[in-house]
Amino acid sequence: MKFKINQDHFSNGLQQVLNVVATRSTMPILSNVLIEADDGHISLTTTNLDLGIRCRIKAEVEESGGITLPVRKLATIVRELPQSEIFVETGNNNQAKITSGGSLFRIMGISTEEFPPLPTFENRHVFELSQEHIVEMLKSVSYGQSNDENRYILNGVYFSFADGKLTLVATDGRRLALTALETEISEDNTGSLILPAKTVAELERLLGKGEKVKIAFNDRQVAFEISIDDDETGLADQIYLVSKIVEGKYPNYRQVIPKETEHRVKVERELMLECVHRAALVTSDKNNSVRLKISKNLLEISGSSSEYGESHESMAIAYDGPEVQVAFNPQFLMEPLKALTKDEVFFEFKDELSPGLYKTLDNFICVIMPLRLN
Repeated sequence: MKFKINQDHFSNGLQQVLNVVATRSTMPILSNVLIEADDGHISLTTTNLDLGIRCRIKAEVEESGGITLPVRKLATIVRELPQSEIFVETGNNNQAKITSGGSLFRIMGISTEEFPPLPTFENRHVFELSQEHIVEMLKSVSYGQSNDENRYILNGVYFSFADGKLTLVATDGRRLALTALETEISEDNTGSLILPAKTVAELERLLGKGEKVKIAFNDRQVAFEISIDDDETGLADQIYLVSKIVEGKYPNYRQVIPKETEHRVKVERELMLECVHRAALVTSDKNNSVRLKISKNLLEISGSSSEYGESHESMAIAYDGPEVQVAFNPQFLMEPLKALTKDEVFFEFKDELSPGLYKTLDNFICVIMPLRLN
C-alpha cells in the first residue's frame, strides 16, 4: 500500500473514527484503525464490536492495500507532523512508514485479516431522512436517557416508525422527553428500535455535515449512512455507522404522559432557563430542588439550602388561575430548555403532586416528576 494525503484531511478522518475505540481493550486489534487504500481515497474503520464506523478520505493512491495501526498513537503522530503532505507506505511485515518533511516514523501494525468486519445485514426497514431534523430531535430528548446499568432498557433513545411519524423517546423514570416528526411510512415498513447512548452521542456529533441520513435496521442492528457535503474536510461522500441495538421491549411511555393538565402558561425559553439557573445556585446535593410559585401574572422561582441560604427570581407571565406551588429538580427543568431551539415554550401544571410539562408547537413534550415541597 502506498498513498499521499493532506495532513488536515488525514487528521480529520482519524478524529471521526477515534471515539468508537475503547480506551482499554482486551483484544489489541480493537485499538487499531483499519486503513484501506483504493482508487482515489482511503477508508478508515474502527469498531468496539458493539459500534463500528467507517469514513472515506480523498488521497492520491499509488498502490492499493491495507493495514491496521494503533489509532490513538497514529492520530497524535499525524497531528504533529511538520508539513501538510504525508506519505504512507507499507511493507510485508505489517509495518507502516510515514514521512512528512524531515520526519520519518515506522509504526508497527497488525494484519488486516484479524480485523473484525463491520456487519452487513438483510431483512431490514429503511428510511431516508433529513440530518438536520434527526440531530435536532436527538438533542431535544437525549438528556432524558437513564445511565442506571440496572435499567439497561432505558440506557438509550427509543425510535418508533409508526402511524405516519417517527417518534423519539428518552426517559430515566423521573422525566420523559418525546418528540415526533411526520414522515411517510408504509404498512410493511413500520418498526422500532432502542439506540444505545454511546451511538446516540456519536450520531449527534456526526450529523449535520450533509443533507440526508439513511437509517436501516433489523431486530439486532442498525446502520446509518450519513451523507457529507463538506469539501474542506477531505471526507468523501459518506460516513457509515453501524451499531447493535438495545435488546428488549421499551416500556409503555404513553401512560406516563398526563391526559390533562389544568393550567398552561407561555414562557420565554431563555429567560426561564436563566431564572432557574440563578435560583439553583444556592441549592445543595442534599436539597437539590427549586420551588415554582405560579400566581396572577407572576412566576416566582426560589431555591434554598441550610449551607448556602436562599434565592428568589420572578418573571412576568400571562396567568389568571389559582395560586399553585410545585417543586422540581432544577437540572430537569433546565436541560430541555437548553436543548430546544424555539423561543416559545409552554409550561403546563396541575398541582404540587402532579408532573410538570414542557410543550412546544412542534410535537415536543417533556414530562417532569415533581419533588416533595419542604
